Amino acid sequence: MPEPITSTTQSDRSTQAGATEQASLAIAVLTVSDTRTEATDKSGAILGEGLTTAGHQLVEKAIAPDDIYQIRAIVSRWIADAAVQVIITTGGTGLTGRDGTPEAIAPLLDKAIEGFGELFRMISYEEIGTSTIQSRALAGVANGTYIFCLPGSSGACRTGWDKILRSQLDSRHRPCNFADLMPRLQET
Repeated sequence: MPEPITSTTQSDRSTQAGATEQASLAIAVLTVSDTRTEATDKSGAILGEGLTTAGHQLVEKAIAPDDIYQIRAIVSRWIADAAVQVIITTGGTGLTGRDGTPEAIAPLLDKAIEGFGELFRMISYEEIGTSTIQSRALAGVANGTYIFCLPGSSGACRTGWDKILRSQLDSRHRPCNFADLMPRLQET
């Protein structure tokens, strides 16, 4: 006799998810700045500390000037490296003439994750009010690699990591997360 069909409730899925271990992702961090050095890169340090505390691996960290071609070269190398699963950039998402991270990254994306920038600005609005409109935070997927571009302020990096990325890169987060989708990103 066939097994009866049963339904799984949201609380069942959360319980089942809680029994699994978090997947440790290989993450690269790029700080985009004309002035920051390794010693003064507070935003990059916040991201590196946050991701390692969450159980992920910081596989590479770099600082690049606000130059779209240098940004694109570093990110392209990481996209092509199968050992890098996630790239997080900080800086260059504002409106000044030197801010070019979105212009550097957007052409590299196979798919944009529009909701990331929208959610970042919504959360940021609660912290900094209408000033959030100046952020051009964005995200997408390229060659099976997630790319998230955050503003350069340490507060923005903390917001982006603590309120979005930490949970979305946690394979235990339910009802869904980016980590669980990774094996399917390059389906044809």
